[in-house]
Amino acid sequence: MKAFALFKKDWESELRTRYAVNALAMFILVTISVILFSIGQESISEYLTGGLLWVVIFFSAMSGLSRAFVSEEERGTTLTLQLISAPSTVFSGKLIFNLLLVFLMNISITILFALFFDAFVIRNLLMFFLAFILGSFGIAVSSTLIAAIISKASTKGTLYPVLSFPVLLPLILTLLEITKSSIDGATVSETWVEIAILICYDAIMLTAGYLLFDFIWKD
Repeated sequence: MKAFALFKKDWESELRTRYAVNALAMFILVTISVILFSIGQESISEYLTGGLLWVVIFFSAMSGLSRAFVSEEERGTTLTLQLISAPSTVFSGKLIFNLLLVFLMNISITILFALFFDAFVIRNLLMFFLAFILGSFGIAVSSTLIAAIISKASTKGTLYPVLSFPVLLPLILTLLEITKSSIDGATVSETWVEIAILICYDAIMLTAGYLLFDFIWKD
């Protein structure tokens, strides 16, 4: 499968350079350390820890996920990919790569929050797990598409978060609401509307990615 071969190439390259992994790891550790030093001995609410979780996840994604296509431009391999692979294959391979990064990043952040924040208590693990899976997938799809858009820009570092914020804002707000409900111990049926929003968001972004990527990749 060509998409998996492209993912394997990107992952092996990442293991050699560790650019995205190091950037994500450093940002996560620094951000959580700053939060811990800021609150000191003060107690914070359960809802605040849930909100901070997704804020840290959002900004961590901004620090490392743009490498999916930027690295191709820096190495000068974009034209080669355009010649040997179909646009859908390239998008699929890059999406798999970003999915792996996002899930590794989000799992690490969630574990660190559970270890260092006593107030971070999830009473409905099923709901949180569902939101975690759908939210991580949505972040990966959106980030992959935006990374392709900004890869040829001269100001990649500043343009990526600027474009990502309005695209990911509905997703993050929905995830915050579901996390709040999972902390309260609400049932899945009580938050079905928010879960449906996540499913629709993921489906729309995935469909838009495959429909628009051909134009983004060639132009």
